[in-house]
Amino acid sequence: MTRQTDPHCPETALLHALVDGELDAANVLRCEDHIARCAACTAELDQLRALRAGLARDGVAWRAPDDLRARIIASLAQEEGRTAPTRPAAGRGWLSRLREAAQGWAMVPSGLAIAASLALAVMITRPDDGGDLSKQLVAGHVRSLLASHLTDVQTSDQHTVKPWFLGKIDFSPPVIDLADQGFPLVGGRLDYVDNRVVAALIYKRHKHVINLFLWPSGHQGPKSGAIEGYNFMGWQQAGLTFWAVSDLNAVELKEFRDDFAERAPR
Repeated sequence: MTRQTDPHCPETALLHALVDGELDAANVLRCEDHIARCAACTAELDQLRALRAGLARDGVAWRAPDDLRARIIASLAQEEGRTAPTRPAAGRGWLSRLREAAQGWAMVPSGLAIAASLALAVMITRPDDGGDLSKQLVAGHVRSLLASHLTDVQTSDQHTVKPWFLGKIDFSPPVIDLADQGFPLVGGRLDYVDNRVVAALIYKRHKHVINLFLWPSGHQGPKSGAIEGYNFMGWQQAGLTFWAVSDLNAVELKEFRDDFAERAPR
């Protein structure tokens, strides 16, 4: 494979977005394919990752205060003649405040909506501890709703969704329609979690969206819990790790998990 050596490659502009986790799964794949062929971008990416690692060291990294987040949201709202609180309500986390601030973006011009979604993606994909998988998954769930990128293939036909993943990931995800159990399949997409491309199957329960993330099993065991009003449940089956994330109540999310696990290959 011939590697490009142009030190001024125009694709280097995407590297910052790649390192910061701002690209969707399709652009991650495109960018990584380009890096494999471009020596200049490979060198630039190594420098960016080294810089990021240095900035993440204790005593260097710092978390933006809640007031700053609130001012950014307020300025976006005021630009469109709307109002927003200048200070966050006490006792509520940043994820719920950002989610509520994003309500109604469907009515604003596309340019502003995209800019706001990207701003939120930067905040959401940097959890406080930087390495908790459950926070990454909840952030991925929220990001899919805010950025209007819930599905790459939108259909309730499991025989259309499953072959769509062929050639895009290195495993074959089980795709099961649970409409008869009250959890209809909506579609699927690619996502990026824990430094790898994963499959995401989308289901609904009334007005609630369920993201089911899955990839080949690793060493980290799945668990269940809740973050900022979002429930998540994980399990391993047939060599795959599954994580279901939703604002659906924990009882019904467990029903979804049990229904899926019962019908999936073992």
